[in-house]
Amino acid sequence: MKDIRNIAIIAHVDHGKTTLVDKLIHASKLFKEHEITGDLIMDSNDLERERGITILAKNVAIQYKGVKINIIDTPGHADFGGEVERVLNMADGVLLLVDAFEGPMPQTRFVLQKALEMGKKPIVVVNKVDKPNCNPDLAHEHVFDLMFSLDATEEQLDFPVIFGSAKQGWMGHDWKNPTTDITALLDDIIKFIPPPKVSVGTPQLLVTSLDYSSFIGRIAIGRLSRGKLTSNQPVSLVKKDGTVQKHRIKGLYVFDGLAKKETAEVEAGDICAIVGVEGFEIGDTIADYENPEALETINIDEPTMGMLFTINDSPFFGQEGKFVTSRHVRERLERELEKNLAMRLEETDSADSFMVYGRGVLHLSILIETMRREGYELQIGQPRVIIKQIDGQRQEPMEELTIDVPEVSSGKCIELVTRRKGVMTSMEPKSDRFLLRFSMPSRGIIGLRSNLLTATQGEAVVTHRYVGYEPWKGEMPSRQNGSLIVMETGTAIPYSLDNLQDRGTFFIDAGEEVYEGQVIGENNRPGDLVVNITKTKKLTNMRASGSDDKASLPPPRRFSLEEALEYIQDDEYVEVTPRNIRLRKVYLKDFERKKSEKKVAVTN
Repeated sequence: MKDIRNIAIIAHVDHGKTTLVDKLIHASKLFKEHEITGDLIMDSNDLERERGITILAKNVAIQYKGVKINIIDTPGHADFGGEVERVLNMADGVLLLVDAFEGPMPQTRFVLQKALEMGKKPIVVVNKVDKPNCNPDLAHEHVFDLMFSLDATEEQLDFPVIFGSAKQGWMGHDWKNPTTDITALLDDIIKFIPPPKVSVGTPQLLVTSLDYSSFIGRIAIGRLSRGKLTSNQPVSLVKKDGTVQKHRIKGLYVFDGLAKKETAEVEAGDICAIVGVEGFEIGDTIADYENPEALETINIDEPTMGMLFTINDSPFFGQEGKFVTSRHVRERLERELEKNLAMRLEETDSADSFMVYGRGVLHLSILIETMRREGYELQIGQPRVIIKQIDGQRQEPMEELTIDVPEVSSGKCIELVTRRKGVMTSMEPKSDRFLLRFSMPSRGIIGLRSNLLTATQGEAVVTHRYVGYEPWKGEMPSRQNGSLIVMETGTAIPYSLDNLQDRGTFFIDAGEEVYEGQVIGENNRPGDLVVNITKTKKLTNMRASGSDDKASLPPPRRFSLEEALEYIQDDEYVEVTPRNIRLRKVYLKDFERKKSEKKVAVTN
């Protein structure tokens, strides 16, 4: 097992992790020169490329000096904590990648804490040393301070450091003297990352990931921690509840570059993929046929936020999507549960709706975005945090919020956050910017990002990570302004929109189809306002019909999916179809809304 190294790469969003993996792949000569494209090989999912973040952990294997290095790319965002914990189970050491200018950031801390708790040995890579005004030595010191504050052991604190620029393709031990390639990093991986710890005995493999092929079905992926597996071998599947099922391995694969390569046998320490074991879940153990012994299963942090998913019942349903029924939505959500460990699904009183729980708005919005691209139509309710009763006390999830903001805008940010029950814990100057840290309820973060970006002209860099449960912080101010609601179904007329400009901000353009009960703008005042935007101008002999085109309308405000979810009130839904994101009232008819308001007033 001396010829295998299993490493996970930890980094904050956008610190160059995926670029570094690409350079390692190229350095190992796995690609012929003409095959190398400018795209990032590891961010293979469309959503990952668009957002520049890693969502799904991926495996790649490279050969260097006769040693096989299995590299696992981890998501940097705390919302994908379920992915992170699985990945670290397969690794023996971690590469901690830090930006030479920014130093360790909140999301780095989240994954690093998990790695240190699991006893993983880190190698620190200070990346982007070619950035202007960067201070690689200070970044190195901050990493040491961070590890010390996370209770790292003496051995973990004695970490090797390497400097370089993944983009320019070099790594070395002195950042002032650039090298020509990144072999120094590969040498350090072989030298400092321990070979896999394996014990002698019957085979044991914890299923930590899964893949799916339309030809061969579901594929179990994990690291073999004991014994060896061969193709066609009978094995036992030990479920998390202790039940045992008997299966036979139909195919064994190991990772080679970005692909899987079929093999006759796998020895302990290597990461492999197994075909033929049916009905497995992540956290189950594949063990010996005769004497099955289970490994300790994966502990995943609990979800902190829930959203109501329901079928699309607006007047425009079924016009764009292929999958519109509750059966389609249910099957898709159950499929997601198999591989999305941090997600939970609960039935509601209605057969057409489900409560879906996850780690945050980003975690659930990625699922919704994926579903709409697959052709699903659905409606989503307002995100709500999960409140718990702990020791007879009402408690709610808390987050550490970090805002990197220009000095001139820092006052506005502090005011916005403190209004939402945030408490400032530190304020750190960083050239002409400030790094503000707050402790605040998860509830307060919903809808905060767009307000901060507006207040700072788009300059604020906002990150947050889940910390734990604390006593309830009291009621929080919600959106003050009401909604502009459509009176009747039809086409939005420029003349009507122009006449209503002084009433508020619009989310739609002239010529768009709208329906009764749709939210098409924000009222300038508190309270909802029903408006008629399908009304055309009556022609008289005093005016020509052509003058209608002269209405000059400002561009509408458009929402991304996360912004829409954070914007809506509790009596509104976000309607998601493959081509559109619309906001609407839960009750489309005006008399139904009034009846519902009366009912709420009576119960209160």
